[in-house]
Amino acid sequence: MNSENASAGHPFNREFLGLCLIVVAAFCNISVFYTFYHYLEGIKIPVAWRGVLVGLEPMAAFALRLFVLPWLHLRNAYGVAMVSLALLIAVSCSYLWITALPGLILLRIAHGAVFVLLTSATISILVIFIPPEKSGQGFSILTVATMIPFAVIPPLTETILPHLDNAAGIYAGVSVFSFLGIGLMLVQRRRIQTAIARMDRTLMQRLPWGELRDNFRQRAVALLLGAILFVYVAHATVFYFIKNLVIETGVGDAGAFFGVSMAAMIAVRLCGALILDRLDKRALLRLTLVALILCLAILPHAAFPVVWHFLAVLYGVAMGVALPVLNALLFSASAPNLRGMNVNMTLFVLDGAYFLTPYLGGAFIAGGGGFDLLFYGAAGFVLLALTLLRR
Repeated sequence: MNSENASAGHPFNREFLGLCLIVVAAFCNISVFYTFYHYLEGIKIPVAWRGVLVGLEPMAAFALRLFVLPWLHLRNAYGVAMVSLALLIAVSCSYLWITALPGLILLRIAHGAVFVLLTSATISILVIFIPPEKSGQGFSILTVATMIPFAVIPPLTETILPHLDNAAGIYAGVSVFSFLGIGLMLVQRRRIQTAIARMDRTLMQRLPWGELRDNFRQRAVALLLGAILFVYVAHATVFYFIKNLVIETGVGDAGAFFGVSMAAMIAVRLCGALILDRLDKRALLRLTLVALILCLAILPHAAFPVVWHFLAVLYGVAMGVALPVLNALLFSASAPNLRGMNVNMTLFVLDGAYFLTPYLGGAFIAGGGGFDLLFYGAAGFVLLALTLLRR
């Protein structure tokens, strides 16, 4: 049985939605760290190290994912996901007592390693339940799963944080989602393993290096991965530095921006699940990237709350369209046996963006740059993505 047959029907089946909830649990442990740069300032970490520590988690994920992907396959993915959920609980709780620089370096690396194992294993299983002819619907739902934590956790954090000594309690508290993820995986174990057992035997094995090399030589795959990287750099800039921009300009609220933009993003993606596969994806993508460029360039100049909230909505709509369309185009451009690999590669470029952005952005700020210039730079990266898609 091949991947197309295995995923016949629609991407709203129980296994697909259950695995999306595991993705939600994984990203709950990431979305809470929008306060981390500010938290490091509070515990007296030197400014030169703050951007490095923020970026170490995605850097570890970025470096490890290249080694994990060739080794990971359907036969071992379920076990890897279960072990990773347990390790994520331990890592999250460790922020309560690790506050010295050497310990934080090790903790952030461990956090990134566990995150990449969990997300890679879960995605490897999840893609077998997405029908190729409904890739737009499937990736709209999947990207909703990655964004729900960013809509819920920051506003919830802003509500709870005044009642805590610092953000470490919240970093530990999100481990509850990993406990729930373990329970969900246990409930779905038989159905997932039955679906995996019916797959073509070639999908149960490690991909040969020659096949991986040929995959990245495909022009469409390489250009789409490059465009996804640049869009994620822009997204990471907003995620890590919007709170500091608010402090610098005195307009808006970081928690409200995340809440409004992510609500808009989720709404757009839910609509996309119904209509995306009927539209011209490339034309739609170009339009939304232009809107995103304008939003990022104007954001540092938003002088009134109403403008701030309008830009939050525009940002959410633009990102809500751009990312699932990019993923759907990549999925369609990939050979069936490489779809899981290439979807995981989008997480690899996500890791790269979330590693490089706080490191370079933190160094830029430490050198005397302004947060407004960071957002102009983010708009420039989206322009680069748009340029790649026109080639």
